[in-house]
Amino acid sequence: MTIQNFQKQIEAIYYTRDAARGVPMTFTWFVEEVGELAKEIRKEPQNIERLREEFADVFAWLATLASLLDIDLQDAAQIYADGCPKCNATPCSC
Repeated sequence: MTIQNFQKQIEAIYYTRDAARGVPMTFTWFVEEVGELAKEIRKEPQNIERLREEFADVFAWLATLASLLDIDLQDAAQIYADGCPKCNATPCSC
């Protein structure tokens, strides 16, 4: 699945509900999901399946926010296509 296809899938599943909630509250949910990911990262031993689920949740909420703000994540990712967007090096040499 491409980033663009993922974003469209998340729109199909959640856009109506998230649009009704609005950007500020959707952003709050996104931050909460980032917090859940942080908790899983800190756990020892790490549960790879739980990490995978939390990464997916964070990515889904990011996609929802992007859609609500009319940002194509596939297009946004192109900023890094040539390496660091500031110095264009890979790895970054800034």
